[in-house]
Amino acid sequence: MNIRMLDLSGQYKTISKEIVEKLDEVITSSQFILGENVKKLESDIARFSNVHYGVGVGNGSDAIHIALQAAGVGEGDEIITSTFTFFATGGAIARANATPVFVDIDPTTFNIDPEKLEAAITSKTKAIIPVHLYGQMADMEAINEIASKHDLVVIEDAAQAIGAKQNGKTVGELGTAATYSFFPTKNLGAYGDGGMIVTDNEELAENARVIRVHGSKPKYHHHVLGYNSRLDELQAAILNVKFPYLDKWSAARRERANYYTQNLNDKLNGVVTTPIEKEGNYHVYHQYTLRVPNRDDLQVYLKEQGIATMIYYPIPLHMQPVFSSLGYSEGDLPHAEKAAKEALSLPMYPELEKEKQDYVIDKIVEFYEQ
Repeated sequence: MNIRMLDLSGQYKTISKEIVEKLDEVITSSQFILGENVKKLESDIARFSNVHYGVGVGNGSDAIHIALQAAGVGEGDEIITSTFTFFATGGAIARANATPVFVDIDPTTFNIDPEKLEAAITSKTKAIIPVHLYGQMADMEAINEIASKHDLVVIEDAAQAIGAKQNGKTVGELGTAATYSFFPTKNLGAYGDGGMIVTDNEELAENARVIRVHGSKPKYHHHVLGYNSRLDELQAAILNVKFPYLDKWSAARRERANYYTQNLNDKLNGVVTTPIEKEGNYHVYHQYTLRVPNRDDLQVYLKEQGIATMIYYPIPLHMQPVFSSLGYSEGDLPHAEKAAKEALSLPMYPELEKEKQDYVIDKIVEFYEQ
């Protein structure tokens, strides 16, 4: 059996007619930049996030960078974030001419540990970027309490968590702003790059709109240094077709995650640690990530059995060579460093068949019972 991490072909079969019709409509209109499809998607995603404003940009990395700049972050500012995340989070901070300050994670959720935040705050701290890793929200109540105490901006990195909830509130409405990625592998994925900033802050939204078009308002009048980073009309059209299915797809991911969890716990009795969904959270399982002993050997074994897996992420950001000047050393953020050696993500997508899940589960059990 050959099992991919993600197979988008099944999804496409269910929506291909709608996609083709919508793309033909856009091409016939000849409106490819910041047209009606982008406006509709911005409005719909903002409403979905329970905020007033959505700003489509070129990709999820730019969404973080532009959100920071739009919030007034610049040279000399420090931005606190998790060390256990994709490079884009730290990279966006550095590209905004700010200094990333990395803190450790809660080992049960892989998300930033609020208890580590306050010790990292200095007079230069401007913002916190909690990353909602793998599809589960960080502890926003605790984070916002600290941010409010110190008058800090909170930018939610929700690249992996569109549709996630916490105590009845959704991603986007709990921070100053939130950023989404529409990279093809995401829960709501385009057929290329795309991203969005959502916020209830009118000034931040307007700043972001200006920054995404070379800092121009009106056209050819440049008051700030901006970028060419716009969500294009074709990708927005594709996302407009997909968006109405998102809740259904999220529910399907949760069903598959529960199936993995129940069977792995029943058959391995704690040998591997299955994902922990914190009380009050609605996890959308962008990734289904285990903590496992002998991780690298298990990954090799599963590959030999035709099962794709991924390690998200093998090197925490504080240990990346590009950030060596920040002065971190091995052992500084031990929970993240341990997670980097144990985390293994299994195949996960809404159309994943139970037969394939059973095969994955059986092969993991087989490895540990050898």
